[in-house]
Amino acid sequence: MTVEVVGDGLVLREWEQADAPAMVELFDDPEVAYWTPLKSPFDLAVAQEYVENAIAADGRIQLAITTDGTTPLGEVLLNLKNGTLGYAIGPAHRGQRLGARALTLLTAYAHETAGLARVILEIEPDNAASSAVARAAGYRLTDLPPTPVVDKGRELTLLTWEHLA
Repeated sequence: MTVEVVGDGLVLREWEQADAPAMVELFDDPEVAYWTPLKSPFDLAVAQEYVENAIAADGRIQLAITTDGTTPLGEVLLNLKNGTLGYAIGPAHRGQRLGARALTLLTAYAHETAGLARVILEIEPDNAASSAVARAAGYRLTDLPPTPVVDKGRELTLLTWEHLA
């Protein structure tokens, strides 16, 4: 099943092997490394493996965020099994509301096409940019207790944000 979501000046499309070099530019970044579970350094070999895994993923939709259907500016993803979404925007493309626009589109897809009544984001309390994206896309912080996680040797907690259909 090919997934493409279009709206609000964006085309969210599946990753292709030809995107691997662009992914290095997007994701080999200290902010992405700190706030996401993506491998760091994010070199070409890691990017190629990431694309292969994204293409083969069962129960997960990983889409390049583009404005023209071609050039990747970031990623938005949806785990269809647990309703968790995530996103990352390349450093050269931040400040254009790409994250909020892409998250809003994929949230609508999750509710309307995938039939998920509730979708969630898990965000660190100190990640102000990601929290702002969540708010702009209509998510609300839940009363659930923080989830402790260890990622790349770093202990952190994640707060749960939700969006209901």
